[in-house]
Amino acid sequence: MELTRRNAMIMGAGVLVTFGLPMSATAAGEDQIAAFTGGAEMGDSGITLTAPEIAENGNTVPIEVSAPGAAEIMVLALGNPTPSVATFKFGPLAASQDASTRIRLAGTQEVVAIAKMADGSFAKASSTVKVTIGGCGG
Repeated sequence: MELTRRNAMIMGAGVLVTFGLPMSATAAGEDQIAAFTGGAEMGDSGITLTAPEIAENGNTVPIEVSAPGAAEIMVLALGNPTPSVATFKFGPLAASQDASTRIRLAGTQEVVAIAKMADGSFAKASSTVKVTIGGCGG
């Protein structure tokens, strides 16, 4: 391959997209957290996030989240192109405030769960999941 000006520009754009995407996804996750919490402080207790330490396939990663007394629970995968995974809302007659689902992860990344408690406070839990085969086109 001959290195021409056009090829150099194309390779430069590819590098920019490759290294710029995780930063923009992380920034999008930070924005979603700020919108959900309104900038309030988050405690470390009151919510439990259960996720595997190693996922062989990023297409189906099982997670469970539990926060007794929560009105809402938001789950984010900070390394995905679209960080928002799910928001679970619980009414006053809910028997329990827990949920389980399978999510798709693009690669090794941090999964974050934030609970909005009935009293207006927030709790945060996170877990790093190592993915051997990516699920979002990876």
